Amino acid sequence: MTSPTTPRDPVTDHMLTAQNAALLIIDFQPVQVASIASMNKRLLVANVVAVARTAKLYGVPTVLSTVNVSTGLNQPMIRPITDLLGNASIVDRTSINAWEDDDFVAAVKATGRKKLIMIALWTEVCLVFPALDALQEGFDVYVVVDAVGGTSREAHRAGLQRITQAGGIPISWIQLACELQRDWNRESTAPGFADIVFAEVGH
Repeated sequence: MTSPTTPRDPVTDHMLTAQNAALLIIDFQPVQVASIASMNKRLLVANVVAVARTAKLYGVPTVLSTVNVSTGLNQPMIRPITDLLGNASIVDRTSINAWEDDDFVAAVKATGRKKLIMIALWTEVCLVFPALDALQEGFDVYVVVDAVGGTSREAHRAGLQRITQAGGIPISWIQLACELQRDWNRESTAPGFADIVFAEVGH
């Protein structure tokens, strides 16, 4: 019962690691959250917070984006995310597709990561569009299926299906946390990992 003496290279590992992935959080704003009909809104927010906590614990670079805040047409990103990731800059845009905003794409590419963990509202629009564009540019896209939501269950399912048919990879937030931790012998993050996973699962 021993772990490998030489861990796999976290940069070249084919699975997600804190050294080869970045997290993109797109359009988690009050109006969008309120319009979600594909899952319970409180559960959605709890799962999103779990994803953000996980990224913070492992030091995964995170890019946040909102739409139409600077124009006054929309409200800022919800506080549970921004309070947790207070040091992360937010790219505000007018484009529905975040990948059509130069500042957003520049921020993503500045992370130097090719594996993109994506969560966005709505699934069928603000997740699908940048996911398809990122895949087209050669990125690996991982969609956290229980931390995104659509305007209906059908729209949510259709959005996820379109991404996976294009080569995107569906994961759950629990899978994400376990994939980043990988081994209980990684003592520096094991307590935080257990706190996130077991606190949320118990809800």
